[in-house]
Amino acid sequence: MVSSIFDTLGVATLEHHWTTLLSSAFVCGIIVQLSQVLCPILFPATYPKLQGSKKLNWDVHVVSTVHAIVIVTLAAPLLWNENLTQNKIFGYEYYAGQVYAVCCGYFLWDTIHSIRHVKDFGIGFVLHGICSFSVFIFSFRPFLQYFGGSCLMFELSTPFLNIHWFMDKTGLTGSIYQKVNGIILLTVFFCARIVFGFYTSYLALISVLPVIDLVPMHLRIIYASANIALNSLNVFWFYKMVASLGRRFTGPPKSVASKRDAAKAKRDQ
Repeated sequence: MVSSIFDTLGVATLEHHWTTLLSSAFVCGIIVQLSQVLCPILFPATYPKLQGSKKLNWDVHVVSTVHAIVIVTLAAPLLWNENLTQNKIFGYEYYAGQVYAVCCGYFLWDTIHSIRHVKDFGIGFVLHGICSFSVFIFSFRPFLQYFGGSCLMFELSTPFLNIHWFMDKTGLTGSIYQKVNGIILLTVFFCARIVFGFYTSYLALISVLPVIDLVPMHLRIIYASANIALNSLNVFWFYKMVASLGRRFTGPPKSVASKRDAAKAKRDQ
């Protein structure tokens, strides 16, 4: 019965991985609970003072960091998988399915969480979760499993992004540690998500075109839309990070600094 359901949905190989997917989503919820127990002990001067969505946002960053480290570690071997290399469009590998089930579980949890708290986190995170889940869930057709490992390398930048966020909350804003992390963050984000991301999209496109007639229309629409949305979000987020770090570390505008100096001089008179 389970097999027939997945066949009907067009994700036949998910029959072998759906328990891993649900387990992954469940573990994300467990990590939130662990964060609520451990973070007051590890960060007694910060975490207990957080209220409402701010505390929830902290827990989400913990889950995101754990997932990024785990999924990059698991996905790295897929970059050199011989079975997938021989059939880049319709190839299937059990290990790849397990890796994508783990990330689908996370994106399922992330999408549900983002929808529940859309007023706090914005529609962009909902869109990111839906697009990411859609891309990886249809890899169980199987479809484009070869490129899945490359796409998961985008998560290389996530730990540095989260570290930057945690530093803001723990009183290290503007410190040398945050500056160094900021430089690493921009470098990794640009290389992994912009350069490697667009290159992966190009390789996937030229690989699919010769067999495009074998790809159902709904998959063409889903993958084209998700690809455009995710690449656009990455460019937008990179622009926002550059602008934010630029304002933070280059100091106030000259006019503002002059006003402060004038005010200080007046007080000293």
